[in-house]
Amino acid sequence: MTPAFRLPFLLGALLLDAAQAAPLALTATPEARAVRPFAAVVPTPRQATYPAGSLPLAGLGVKTVGAAPELAWAARDLRDEWKVRLGIPLPDGGGKSITIGTRGDADLAARAKAAGLYTEAPEGYALWVDAGGAFVVGADAKGAYYGAQTLRQLLTPEGLRFARIQDAPALKRRMAMLYLDAASKPVNDRLIPLLAALKYNSVLVMSNYVQWDVAKAGGWAHPGGATKAEAKRVAELARSYGMDVIPLLETPGHATWMFNNGKNLDLAQDPDVPAPYAYDTLNPASYERVILPTLKEIVETFAPRTVHIGRDEARADGRGRFPGRPNGVAVGFEKLFTDDTLKLHAFLKERGVGTMIWHDVAFADSLIGSVPAKLPKDIQVGFWNYTGDANPDLMRRIRALGFPVLGASWWKAGNAEGMAKAAAQAGADGMIQTRWSGYFGNTSVWDGMAEQGVALVRAGAAFWNPDAPPVANDVQVYRSLYQPQAYAKAAGQLVDLSPAVTRTLKDDSGSGWIQKGASTDLRNLPAGKDVALGDYRFNVSGAVMLRGSRPAARELPEQVALDLGGRKADALALLLTTGWAGANNREVIGKLDVKYADGSLLSVPLEYGRHLRSWTEVAGTTENLSMIPAPGWTGKTGDGLDVNVLVLDWTNPKPGVAIQALTLSSAGRGANPTLLGLTLIGGR
Repeated sequence: MTPAFRLPFLLGALLLDAAQAAPLALTATPEARAVRPFAAVVPTPRQATYPAGSLPLAGLGVKTVGAAPELAWAARDLRDEWKVRLGIPLPDGGGKSITIGTRGDADLAARAKAAGLYTEAPEGYALWVDAGGAFVVGADAKGAYYGAQTLRQLLTPEGLRFARIQDAPALKRRMAMLYLDAASKPVNDRLIPLLAALKYNSVLVMSNYVQWDVAKAGGWAHPGGATKAEAKRVAELARSYGMDVIPLLETPGHATWMFNNGKNLDLAQDPDVPAPYAYDTLNPASYERVILPTLKEIVETFAPRTVHIGRDEARADGRGRFPGRPNGVAVGFEKLFTDDTLKLHAFLKERGVGTMIWHDVAFADSLIGSVPAKLPKDIQVGFWNYTGDANPDLMRRIRALGFPVLGASWWKAGNAEGMAKAAAQAGADGMIQTRWSGYFGNTSVWDGMAEQGVALVRAGAAFWNPDAPPVANDVQVYRSLYQPQAYAKAAGQLVDLSPAVTRTLKDDSGSGWIQKGASTDLRNLPAGKDVALGDYRFNVSGAVMLRGSRPAARELPEQVALDLGGRKADALALLLTTGWAGANNREVIGKLDVKYADGSLLSVPLEYGRHLRSWTEVAGTTENLSMIPAPGWTGKTGDGLDVNVLVLDWTNPKPGVAIQALTLSSAGRGANPTLLGLTLIGGR
């Protein structure tokens, strides 16, 4: 993976003394780093075979048959794929063509039937690639667009892989959450094409803190929120990638947005709570001053078919009373909640807009026998369940009460997969993949809460095909879609670290690795003079483990100096982990000092969770992930514990100056830096 890691550094004239009597041995390799296409298509098609062979790229072009905008979008995405992955254009036409159209064209329908791949399933497609060319024939225009997303994944530097695919989604609606904050543009410009590639067809857009005109006029606009112009741009961009746009305004709870800057406190549901959480549904000013003007702007800005009005956790512990005023107590929570829902539904319906809500209040055990009967049956219900118990019964019950229902999942491995199966069993309309990363935490989808970004891959795959196995390389797919890189190789040098090793990977005697014995060691990590781990190659001979506060690490060296003998490099790939977890997220637990041949020194701090993490913290079960380190190796210990080792791909800011030595140091905390491999990438 092309490096994306650049850290603050300090330059000086300090010199480091190398511990080795002689420079470490280096071995040249033509593939120090190699970015390749993935073998598996995501989402997994419902029916697919991949004959041997590929369609050469020379003379290949693209043509669309039909005027639907989805066909033009499909061609656009293919051209982008060619440009990013191979650095070449995909022209129109060509001696042999990639033909994209729908079964509405008689010739294409006949070809799909002759190929035995014809489908009429909504959003389905037939795809085949052989020596005669490539064809994508959608059951409809959306199907053609999704077929093009599959075709993108068949691209290799050698050609388009031969394939025969008949595919269609199991769930009609496949939705993911977006946020609108000050970082909206750089993040959403990456997420929206990513979601399209994973065949999502809707986005739920958190809109609480958009700088609405009514908010600016009332003094409660938040500077961290996106502008209205950005909200409109995101909506238009999402539609150009085939996605319906559903703005989300959280009401009546989670309404802290309307009390920003200490405004509208007279409208608080509980006037005695320091930080208001819900609004007074009996005060006409709540609607006249805030709620209805905001909804009006949302409708005007997004031009949506549906608006999600929240309704979840209306009475949350520690957030004040609801009802919180004497007149509300006299009415009771059930009527307050129901009347508020009806008021917002009616406002939206007058404007031709549908309503969506979360399930947990209206369909709670204490209210399901009464509230749903009072609500219009065109209200769409999102049933969220973030546990491992994906029982379809409540979704079935919501459907039986007359409401369209969608399941909703979060980030932990297995949640989206289980909920997608439950939604299919319950006959639900679809699924929503939620992101709860803070109203102003957009950038954390790559660095800070990346587990919620990685989950988009697993969820997209499960929503399309719930019966397929979980995506095994979800982190790699997420990185490849969020920051797509060219398929390319870079030569380099593998560093032999054996003179600096302080611990063995195998622990047969209780004195190796973390001194827990053979059942809890790294013996299954591939070792040798030239091993491939992720996109990288390393010489792995043992662990350069440094001092930590744990008893098993207190006697280890505080630092180790590695003499490289004056070698240039464009980047360094460090196979880096810690023996134990326990550090605070982003706590500096060590540093890497880079001594150049010109006498200058660059010091790189190493933050736990951001640049390295414990070998026992794996994606899918670990929070606060960063995508700065790349996947290296995943496996299991002898006792079945899931483990992994990451690669820190560090871009050298002085590639023209030789590196004389590196010194890796530990701060002596619970998490101790441990180097398992080092590779110099590029250089002359």
